[in-house]
Amino acid sequence: MSGAAACARNRRNNDPERVAPDGRPPRRKALSRWAVRRQDPRGFTLIELLLVSAIFVALAAIGTPMLGRAIDAYRLGMASRAVERELQTARLAAVTANRMVRVRFDCPATGEFRRVEVLGAPGVPDALDAPVARCSEATYPYPPPDNNPLTRPNHDGPIRRLPIGVSFNAAQTIEFWPDGTAHVDGGVTGTWPAVQAGGLMLTLSKAGVTRSIAVNGLGRVHLIR
Repeated sequence: MSGAAACARNRRNNDPERVAPDGRPPRRKALSRWAVRRQDPRGFTLIELLLVSAIFVALAAIGTPMLGRAIDAYRLGMASRAVERELQTARLAAVTANRMVRVRFDCPATGEFRRVEVLGAPGVPDALDAPVARCSEATYPYPPPDNNPLTRPNHDGPIRRLPIGVSFNAAQTIEFWPDGTAHVDGGVTGTWPAVQAGGLMLTLSKAGVTRSIAVNGLGRVHLIR
C-alpha cells in the first residue's frame, strides 16, 4: 500500500464523524465536567457572584481608611513643603534685594499665607505694613506693576493657600533681614527681636497628624520629617 493511501485510511479511521459499519453513530470523546461547565452558556452562578461581591466589599472596607490616611499624609506633606519653600524664598529675597521681607500666615484668610516686603524700616514701623492691608492682592497686586524702588513694594509674592483640611496650628509672622537673620513680632512697636537660639516652630495639621517647620535665628529653615 502506498504512503498516500495509508494516510487517507488513517484519516478515515480517526474521523469522529465517520459512521461505524454497523450503522451506529460515531463515538465522541467524553468531555470532562469542567469542560462541560465552561461550555454552559448560563455563565456564573448566583453563589459565585455573591462570593466575589463579598470579597470586594471586604477589601474596600480594609483599604478605604488606609487610602484616606495616605491622602491626608500626602496633602499635609505637600503643604509643609510649600510653606518651607515660601520661607526660603522670602529669606533669599531679603538678602538679594537688601530689603526686609515677611511671611504672614492665616492672612488674608484662614489657611492662606503670603510673602510681603516690609514698607517701613527697623524701629520705624509703617501703618501700611498692617496685616489686613499687606495681604490684600487687591491693594498690593502680584506681580507688582513696576520695580521702581521709590514705589515699593517690589518683592511681594502671591497669596498661597493650604490644601483642603490642612491648617496652621502654630504660626507667627516671620521677618527676614538683609543679613539673612530671622525675626518675630515681639508684640511691641519697634524693631522685631531675633528668633531665640532654640528656634521657632511652625506647625501644620490635618486629621490629627502634624508636621513642623523649624526656623532659627540665623534664618535657617528646616522641615522636620
